[in-house]
Amino acid sequence: MQTTLTSKGQVTIPQSLRQHFGLKQGMAVTFEIEGDHIALRPAPAARQTQDSGFGLIKSRRKGVPPDWDAASMVVDAP
Repeated sequence: MQTTLTSKGQVTIPQSLRQHFGLKQGMAVTFEIEGDHIALRPAPAARQTQDSGFGLIKSRRKGVPPDWDAASMVVDAP
C-alpha cells in the first residue's frame, strides 16, 4: 500500500490497516525508529500507565455524604 506525505507531514493510514489494528479517530499513536524504517503503534492506554489505582473501580452505590464522620462508627468494647 502506498500513500502520499502532505506538506504538513501528514499521511492517511489506509482503512484496511486501521481496521486490522483497531485504530480509531482520536487515538494516540507512537512512532519508533527500527533500523532503517519507522514503526507506528497504538500508544499505551492512559489506564495502563497510571501510577495509582484510584478511580479504576466504579460502584453503583450512592456516594458517602461529605459530612460523614468515620469516627462515628467506632464502638467502645464492653
